[in-house]
Amino acid sequence: MNVDASNANQVDTAVSSIAAAIGEPARARMLYCLADGRARTSTELAVVAEIGPSTASAHLQRLLAQRLVKAFAQGKHRYYSLEGTDVAAALEALSVLAGGSRAAFVPNTPNRLRAARTCYDHIAGALGVALHDRLRAMGWLSEASADNSYDIAPKGAKALAALGVDIEAARKLRRRFAFACVDWSERRPHLGGAVGAALLSLALKRRWVTQDLDSRALAITKAGQREMLARFGVHD
Repeated sequence: MNVDASNANQVDTAVSSIAAAIGEPARARMLYCLADGRARTSTELAVVAEIGPSTASAHLQRLLAQRLVKAFAQGKHRYYSLEGTDVAAALEALSVLAGGSRAAFVPNTPNRLRAARTCYDHIAGALGVALHDRLRAMGWLSEASADNSYDIAPKGAKALAALGVDIEAARKLRRRFAFACVDWSERRPHLGGAVGAALLSLALKRRWVTQDLDSRALAITKAGQREMLARFGVHD
């Protein structure tokens, strides 16, 4: 057998394995649940797939083996999300062939908390997720490592320093420097760690946001809306 034929056989085998992994109904329901870009726990995916927890774990191991999903731990939970945009695109193409559509994920978090709130000492909610996404898009954050940690790119360090964020001081703290923290309501990452805390401190100091006295909710001020848009491209 020549090299080209051998490679073709390997590709065919890989395609068949991936198709078989997607083709099982419970696994397909799990994958399509994750297609909105939000992370879920195995317990949540078990409910979606209408199967027991142990069966869900076995299915998720199959999806992990085929590199259709990825997993990471945060606190007491282990979250699953699609491996990447290629997987999402493949699922979307299959939906087109099947002629179906799926309901969008609708969080049941109270609106005030969902819009903006604190998560320990950093910004969470829709605002936190949007800020995280913009920092990534602008190239201020490095690619996430295996444990979802970030470093600050040189352009990001320069820009943050201009805002008054002391990156070197943040590095010296006895805590994680920067990481992708799964948002409770949005199920997508916001920025945690010392850098996330520094950004919240900055936003409070400059009154871009104000904090409720009796809850974790943050209110975005008019000045905050202008500054977030001008400096980060974040808008509500």
